Amino acid sequence: MFTLAPSAEAAGYRLEAHDSVGSTNALALERAGQGDPGRLWITALQQTSGRGRRGRDWATPHGNLAATLLLSEGMSVNDAAMLGFVAGLSLSDALSAVVPRSALKVGIDSGDMAQGSGRFALKWPNDILADGAKLAGILLESSLLGPDRLALAIGIGVNVVAHPEGLPYPATSLKALGAGEDATRLFLALSDAWVENYARWRGPGGKAAIRDRWLGQAAGLGSEVSVQAEGRVVRGIFETIDEACRFVIREEDGSRFYIAAGDVHFGAVASVRA
Repeated sequence: MFTLAPSAEAAGYRLEAHDSVGSTNALALERAGQGDPGRLWITALQQTSGRGRRGRDWATPHGNLAATLLLSEGMSVNDAAMLGFVAGLSLSDALSAVVPRSALKVGIDSGDMAQGSGRFALKWPNDILADGAKLAGILLESSLLGPDRLALAIGIGVNVVAHPEGLPYPATSLKALGAGEDATRLFLALSDAWVENYARWRGPGGKAAIRDRWLGQAAGLGSEVSVQAEGRVVRGIFETIDEACRFVIREEDGSRFYIAAGDVHFGAVASVRA
């Protein structure tokens, strides 16, 4: 059974738990349209018609974690984008809290590359890697409810008991990694970690602190990458993310290319994929 951490309850968060839904993000935005004030977690053990980035299907078998946090507090579009980084850090913290250290080694997807300092690496823009494979993804969707009110659904999907096959990139699950955690325990830790990271983000200097902490766990930082964006493949060194959460590549001629959205490939893969 899904439950909120005491810290989340104390901070005014609420929980709507399901066994199976079509899409937790879609349900969250529906609740927003019905006037929900936000700070609402919607969770499920199965998602039958979820979405990934760029409209990709992301259905999950029973036992994986699908969770969406609905926020409708005053925020700008730029704020909304950075909350994906807050969510990534929160999920990394939750995974580190519940997964035994012996369950996995740290690697990056297909590369001899720099890696984050934690056991779980954060891949721009909103993926979580474990042993170099995608373990979880985050999808932000928003809806403008009025001139001064933006509803944001922060969808988080974690491969707990199973992971999809036949993808163009490696994927894994907690079960495949030898970690016997379940979705409900992971969500409990996630709801707690979110409270701490969200408070940090909202505090003095919080945006810079979240950016710096994210970079400390960034997959491929300082390594060769390629990004498919704006109709071409950009290759170079992953230098940083800027204050607007854009991916910054230093190209061979020393110029910098700023990317707001795109598919990132690391290491040897960066030199061959287009």
